[in-house]
Amino acid sequence: MLFFLITSFTFITLLYKSLAFKLVPTWASEFRLQLLFRLWKDLSLLTLVRKNLFSLIPLRMLAMRSKPGGCSKADDHVETTVSQMSVLDLPDLVLECILEKVPPEGLCHLASVCSSLRERCMSDHLWERHLKQKWGGIIGPAAYREWQWHIALRKDSRLFNQAKEKGLGSYLSRLWPLSVIVGPNLGAGDKRNNLPPIDSVMFWYLALESGKFWFPAQVYNRENGHVGFMLSCYDAELSYDPRTDTFHARYPPHGRMAVAIETGVTWDRLRAPLVDNPAHDLHISDCLYDLRPGDHIEIQWRRNKKFPYGWWYGVVGHLETCDGNQHYCRCHECDTVVLEFNQYSPGSRWRRTTVSRKDHREEGNEAEGFYGGIQKVESREVISTWKRLWPAQVLE
Repeated sequence: MLFFLITSFTFITLLYKSLAFKLVPTWASEFRLQLLFRLWKDLSLLTLVRKNLFSLIPLRMLAMRSKPGGCSKADDHVETTVSQMSVLDLPDLVLECILEKVPPEGLCHLASVCSSLRERCMSDHLWERHLKQKWGGIIGPAAYREWQWHIALRKDSRLFNQAKEKGLGSYLSRLWPLSVIVGPNLGAGDKRNNLPPIDSVMFWYLALESGKFWFPAQVYNRENGHVGFMLSCYDAELSYDPRTDTFHARYPPHGRMAVAIETGVTWDRLRAPLVDNPAHDLHISDCLYDLRPGDHIEIQWRRNKKFPYGWWYGVVGHLETCDGNQHYCRCHECDTVVLEFNQYSPGSRWRRTTVSRKDHREEGNEAEGFYGGIQKVESREVISTWKRLWPAQVLE
């Protein structure tokens, strides 16, 4: 046990010294302390050592650290050897554990140290974690297809040779140290080879952060919560604004109307589509026979057949012949399903509608709009979002 404790202390000493290597830029001193703190907190072995470490360290080792002027030649040799150690001398598993704790900006900076760290810091498995953590809630299959189509068109092109990619290149240069683009520490070669591959997860993350990549998602209460869209969710193309940490939303055109663009859309109004269904296509309902009074649902609705669908929140209600007593209710056995939208006043024409379980398709007219497919909502997170967005006043 004493051997492991001493080894752990030696490992920290080597790591501390290795991060002071000449190739590491000036920001490394702050980053070094952060790494040591995270490693001290996360590794279970160091957690056991924390209380009793200094009582177990040999006095000679402590003296070597506390009396730099009185060290022997042997001690000077040890110090010289330690100072020549590199962070790359750490075991692969330890180095991977450290890199997993580094934020995206830190990985970008570390990639400028040398080619070995650049390769490690660009690995997909590190960036998949960051992509899921920040973007997972609004990135769905449609966004992934859009990205695949995007990179397929650019695989034969060079990022810095295209004027239309200039904005992304400018963003990369802000996150990316100049040394990793020009490459003085990485050897001679084309500076574009030092950038992440265009089909890598890292490049996708940086493209999302730059705001130059528009991707499909859905927006709650579009057009800044306009009363005509309360408790609805519409498809849109999104672009991130890194300066304000908000989004630009570009909605599909309504008939002959121009494309509507909304700015300042916050994260809490966004989501990935619950079903992979184009905005103008009818969703095929596969939950109708499972619906019971009290269930939460979303139903497609559009003003006319030239408009795209939006998803509107409602609940399954009771038939007029049912008193709502759960012991005697047989509404779930009836072919007719009652849908209620309680955000509207009891006398509103939008308050209540019915659909057929057997042959439900798009139903409606030009006066009241057209109801489309239905999806049952079982996610507590989605239901909680709808309740959070509930209007302060009853709609007419």
